[in-house]
Amino acid sequence: MGDAVAEDHAVTWSERAVRDPLIRPERYAFFDKLLFAVFILAVPVFIASHWTVFRDGDVSWHVAAGRWIVEHGRVPSTDPFSFTMAGKPWIAFEWGAEVIYWLAYRAAGFAGLAAVVAAALMALFLSLFGYLRSRAGPVALLVALVVSYLVLQPFVMARPHVLGWPFLAAWTALLFSYRDKKRSPPLALALIIFVWANLHGSYFAGFIVAAAVALDALSEAGWNRQALVRWLMFGVACLLASLLNANGIAGVLHPLTISGMTSLPNIGEWQASSPRSTPIFYFALLAVTGALLWKRPKFRAGEILLLVVTLAMALTHIRHQSVFVILAVLIVTPKLAHPARQQSGPLFSSKAQARTWAAAAGLVAVVLLGVRTAIPLVPRETFSNPRGLLAHVPADLRSQPMINEYSMGGPLILAGIRPYIDGRADMYGDDFFKDYLKIMDGDRQAFDRAVRKYDIRWTMLQEGGRLAQELDASADWRKVYSDRVGVIHVRRGDAAGQEAPSCGENAKRDYCR
Repeated sequence: MGDAVAEDHAVTWSERAVRDPLIRPERYAFFDKLLFAVFILAVPVFIASHWTVFRDGDVSWHVAAGRWIVEHGRVPSTDPFSFTMAGKPWIAFEWGAEVIYWLAYRAAGFAGLAAVVAAALMALFLSLFGYLRSRAGPVALLVALVVSYLVLQPFVMARPHVLGWPFLAAWTALLFSYRDKKRSPPLALALIIFVWANLHGSYFAGFIVAAAVALDALSEAGWNRQALVRWLMFGVACLLASLLNANGIAGVLHPLTISGMTSLPNIGEWQASSPRSTPIFYFALLAVTGALLWKRPKFRAGEILLLVVTLAMALTHIRHQSVFVILAVLIVTPKLAHPARQQSGPLFSSKAQARTWAAAAGLVAVVLLGVRTAIPLVPRETFSNPRGLLAHVPADLRSQPMINEYSMGGPLILAGIRPYIDGRADMYGDDFFKDYLKIMDGDRQAFDRAVRKYDIRWTMLQEGGRLAQELDASADWRKVYSDRVGVIHVRRGDAAGQEAPSCGENAKRDYCR
């Protein structure tokens, strides 16, 4: 009898929760507009203004690549930047994003890059908001947006992948909408793949999404022959659209080529996920898993497949966490949302009011992005932005072969100095990269081989690294400049760099005059 009473009590509580939501449906429109103003208009500008947006050395070489493309009027097919790989084939598959970043940088420096990132975040969260608003109440929508920002924050950088996020969200939301309407997507939608494939390699996820959605749509249609033909035609159109890139078939296959590199685990973003590196991701994953076990909603087979595949990708490589969380938010949020959304009215009372609000929101977005562009922004000086080191490279050394820290390669390229290596690990290849790791680990034989092979004259390294310590103790090398970020060594006996440069405010006075 006690169990029956407890069960009746649970049912009563559950029914009361459905009947009395935290926010009444008639108030949904107000809270929806508030969420839009905060998360789509304000938060992106705030996040994009933080110095961590520029914490990766790859930011600089992407900007430099965009500059090269604009100046030469074509996409490079061989390496134009390093001296170790000069003339080697290079697949610049992110050329579209690089041009955008260069134009923004040319217009307003790092503030321009921050404005591009802010615009991308606005577009991403507009897509999430637009799809979820009619399927989840304000509370569920608030939780989804907050979790998305928290999980994505470590990956928000002025790099091409951020420009791919809005395409992933919009593409998925559109395909879900066509599936729910029991319609196949129009062939014109493949234009999204065309643009996406020329911005970032994450377009490959678009094919995974399309396959999963097609599976569900065709299953619900009883594998109707006409529906099957339409989805196959759409798939072919998307494949052809992806081939319309600057690198052809090689560009389409490049994401798979990168994933097959054995040296990837040595690069932070390609390492396996762990609670230590991204604790928020694991906390959100556990919380959502618990909520799903409690509510036990129904999923389509394609949705489950999509979640499982992208979760496996996220656990295998940290960088794919962003793909998983964007898709998970679109799939899971409606499953956990309160059903009261069905009782709420439209967001706007008329089409005229909707157009007015849309115009006002667009104007506010333009103003905010304009302000972000107009206010100068100087990133924090780190080994990914070594301004002091670059300013103190003697003029006669700038054109000489050198060895650099991996993260410093991008800033060197942007400064017009040819690096030993930079963030394009896919172009340098496994053998070269592994040998480079030996050099950085203080392997003197590997270092001496590189010095002889490339006639290395100087180095730019992170302060305190093993190779830097080796050179400090070497009679063949001389430290000419050092600050809290890094150190410059010059090979003894060279005429170049004989006079140490003057010190900046961060310099260690013992090593410069």
